[in-house]
Amino acid sequence: MDEKAKVALLSIGSNTFLALGKLAAGLYMGSVSVISEAAHSSLDLVAAVIAFFAVKTAAKPADDRHNYGHGKFENLSSIIEAILILVAGAMIINSAIPKLKGGGQIESLGLGAGVMGVSVLVNLLVSRKLLKTARKMESPALAADGWHLMTDVYTSLGVFAGLGAIYLTGLTILDPIIAIAVALMIFKAAFNLIRESVRSILDVNLPKTEENLIKGILQSYAEEYVEFHDLRTRKAGSDRYVDLHLVVPKYQDINAVHNLCDRIEDDLRAQLPGAQILIHTEPCGGHCEEIGSIK
Repeated sequence: MDEKAKVALLSIGSNTFLALGKLAAGLYMGSVSVISEAAHSSLDLVAAVIAFFAVKTAAKPADDRHNYGHGKFENLSSIIEAILILVAGAMIINSAIPKLKGGGQIESLGLGAGVMGVSVLVNLLVSRKLLKTARKMESPALAADGWHLMTDVYTSLGVFAGLGAIYLTGLTILDPIIAIAVALMIFKAAFNLIRESVRSILDVNLPKTEENLIKGILQSYAEEYVEFHDLRTRKAGSDRYVDLHLVVPKYQDINAVHNLCDRIEDDLRAQLPGAQILIHTEPCGGHCEEIGSIK
């Protein structure tokens, strides 16, 4: 099992523990904000399971049906996770609105505060591990799961603070108000995840910094070709795709051209690990002495 899958399993374990703990505490206390956090953690668990299978699938090599590999399974997983976050937010608001009319009685505030405190600690540790691995492995699925749990950290802190306010003021109406505030934070996180994942699904080009890096590497070989043009880039999961047209002198030996392309590809992969590179070479039909230009 690779590193990404192991970290995804860690998320599954932590979310199972937290969902059960929050649900038990929320039902015992009669607190909609704590129960809303249990619902959130339950969907976190579903999202973690999806992320686990997404990273496992994305790691598979290209096959006859997926010639470009399975990287976009991670992007798809991120979108599904975001939809689940939206569902969690809607569930929270649906549970909270009726209690705005009458706050009801909340028992064992100390228990709720303790559960939220444990939730903050566990989610903070696991989310940092997820995000660290996501950056290292460039995994959209783990990044989505990590930010998902970071949202839990903030919302749990909100519930924790709210329970403290209820204890100090006796205003139980704060419970549904806090729950709705939690839901709004969840919505924001979901929309951010959807925006980033859709960019990859729609084959948005690589960031300018990476494209400039590619151009810089190409320019370092400028004395060996005439020009390059039609540079195109995209990303699927953690995989990058780069293709371009390289114009070479028409009299240049094919072996020399092939060697040039190999060296360019090696340098690109050294800077962009795992990049899939396609260089289409063309013979120069004009002033071949004008080498090293860019279009």
